[in-house]
Amino acid sequence: MLESEQARTTEAELTAKVERHYEGGRVFVRAIRSGKYSLLEERRRQREAPRIYKTSEKPWKNGPVKWNKTLLNPGMGLMQTIQAAFEELAPGGRSQKHGHQNSALMYVLNGVGYDVHDGERTDWKAGDCLIVPPGVVHQHFNASDEHPARMLVIKSKPLYNFAGLNFQEFVELAPDSALAGWENFHPAEWEGQQ
Repeated sequence: MLESEQARTTEAELTAKVERHYEGGRVFVRAIRSGKYSLLEERRRQREAPRIYKTSEKPWKNGPVKWNKTLLNPGMGLMQTIQAAFEELAPGGRSQKHGHQNSALMYVLNGVGYDVHDGERTDWKAGDCLIVPPGVVHQHFNASDEHPARMLVIKSKPLYNFAGLNFQEFVELAPDSALAGWENFHPAEWEGQQ
């Protein structure tokens, strides 16, 4: 077998393995799957991709106290290095306690709360920008029992995963029950009340 044929076989096997691994799962780096790699074709595809994504058309997931809405990820086909989402904490809610290798930028859109990073508390409110450094065990808390708190979260997580630095661990899950009176809270229903 010629060396170039062997390299193609190895590349094809690797591509198949990666595709099987992410089958039905999250996509962190979009594959170029059409025959030969063509930078011109890739640039054409990028130029034709949508520039506006309607966040109102994206569903809220999880709950009942911590909700997420994906805004941007590599699976959408344009941005390969950035992941963005809304995170909403119900009144009195808190996120899971966790850590990951990638840093995160959190812009607080509304509400008041605090984070605990490696045991140290940092208060935040609407208009603040919070940085979560790599490797820090952290948790987000809504300090209000009357109003939700919403944050825009932007991460370079796809780059970390691509480089094999995809460590993430949960120390404590988000609560599975809400404060009394907020058991039926859903971010989409609250949006019209703000």
